[in-house]
Amino acid sequence: MTKRTVLAFVLVLAVWSCAEKVVEPPEDLISEEKMVDILHDLALLRAAKTSFNYYLEDNSVETMDFLYKKYQIDSIQFVQSDKYYASIPLRYQMIYEKVEARLEAKRKVLEEDSQKRNDSTRAAQQNRADSLNKVRKEAKPSS
Repeated sequence: MTKRTVLAFVLVLAVWSCAEKVVEPPEDLISEEKMVDILHDLALLRAAKTSFNYYLEDNSVETMDFLYKKYQIDSIQFVQSDKYYASIPLRYQMIYEKVEARLEAKRKVLEEDSQKRNDSTRAAQQNRADSLNKVRKEAKPSS
């Protein structure tokens, strides 16, 4: 009976502590949707920095400074908002799932565009080859 009482107490304590706000929301809390936008752009900029770092450096693009200006926020506001959302794991997870869904949708669109370009190029090459073959057949003397 004692083990059950201790287990019940620990379970109640765990549930109660998870429900308690660990971090109070800052006065200038960034909305969840704006946070999704910021994190989405941050992911894109980090990917661009990996692939096209020379372009970003040549144009003096600093990732975080760019985002702060674009969204009219400052570093403290971003850090405090991020810390607040991170203190609520389910909400934070939902934010990142939205970011991931947007990135996935963008990836699919880019893949579809790439496939259309490849199909168009392939069709143009086939038409050119067919035209050349037709000209060659017409140019051959009849025997």
